[in-house]
Amino acid sequence: MTEHTQVAGLSTDHLSNIESHLDRCYIQPGKLPGALTLVARQGEIAYVKAQGLMDVERNKPVRRDTVFRIYSMTKPITSIAMMQLYEQGRFLLDDPVHKYIPAWRTRRIYKSGVYPNFLTTPASSTMTIRDLFTHMSGLTYGFMQRTNVDAAYRELKLDGSRSMTLEALVDHLAELPLEFSPGTAWNYSVSTDVLGYLVQLLSGKPFDEYLREHIFEPLDMCDTGFHVRDDQLDRFAACYQYQAGDQFTLQDDPETSPFRRKPQFVSGGGGLVSTIDDYFHFAQALCQGGEFRGRRIIGRKTLEFMCRNHLPYNQDLPGLSVGAFSETPYAGTGFGLGFSVKTDVAKSQTNGSVGEYGWGGLASTNFFVDPVEELVMIFMTQLIPSSTYPIRQELRAIVNGALL
Repeated sequence: MTEHTQVAGLSTDHLSNIESHLDRCYIQPGKLPGALTLVARQGEIAYVKAQGLMDVERNKPVRRDTVFRIYSMTKPITSIAMMQLYEQGRFLLDDPVHKYIPAWRTRRIYKSGVYPNFLTTPASSTMTIRDLFTHMSGLTYGFMQRTNVDAAYRELKLDGSRSMTLEALVDHLAELPLEFSPGTAWNYSVSTDVLGYLVQLLSGKPFDEYLREHIFEPLDMCDTGFHVRDDQLDRFAACYQYQAGDQFTLQDDPETSPFRRKPQFVSGGGGLVSTIDDYFHFAQALCQGGEFRGRRIIGRKTLEFMCRNHLPYNQDLPGLSVGAFSETPYAGTGFGLGFSVKTDVAKSQTNGSVGEYGWGGLASTNFFVDPVEELVMIFMTQLIPSSTYPIRQELRAIVNGALL
């Protein structure tokens, strides 16, 4: 029988397959510029490895402290912030959104036409706060490129124009029809940006300031924020766009990136930059029931509640989704309050545990927490779109294969 060198019940020999797999299949063939992967179990980091380049044009290698655009990995952070306020009794999940945004009282559903001349019908249900958490609100994203409603989002730059404000976003959304009546379908959307607005409204603090005080400072996430500081510039990765033929081109140069400037629009859905160690502090807090190094950011029962499947009748995403894009494979996956949640391991066709949860970002970053195995995995790279390669499923196969 083969003897394993192990850390916290993970074979370090097997975890080295991450490096060889990424190098052989992605970095050497020129599919990815570089990558940084971290695996921890029971709070102990068993594997962390930087590979390739964070800036191809300047020949700068990936470092452990590289600053990445994490895009939609912002969403779980925003969701935790909102649920901190839930724990204070500031709102209930079944509260109608119009209780806090009066202009949203009379929502209508798209029937036909193009912006600004839409024909609409009345919604058959009222949008609740829970609908925002679960992406069942009827809102959408402009990049979906599926309907005339998302075309209006593109025209109005609602996906994250850094010059917009949260107030302006909410006002624009009040004027546009929904894709469907809230609670009747699942569609990835700007819902979490609306949650960011509500954090600001309910707390009485600017959203970025609230995150800093209640999540980033308690968890020592000193490199996480909505823009790249001058002292971080040397560590800021370039971002790349996939091109046909398994190639990539520069999408965002770190020297001239919009992330260099403090935005007006602090996007709770996709605005943060971070490092792998900062995000590990957050993910490990989740894995430990809401606290890290003695500092608690969310109650244990609240987190358990968030990580249940909140889709109606315990359905998975294929039964409810109307859009073609998400940061997770659909089958065997439900959705909680801010995370995807694995509901059926066999159906998901990916190794893991029922109850595993996590999310990813537009530039192919990803994380998951497996509370059954006390396991955390974080993967950082900068390639748009995240659906380009099946790296997330491959990493789960390798990481779970290392469990002894």
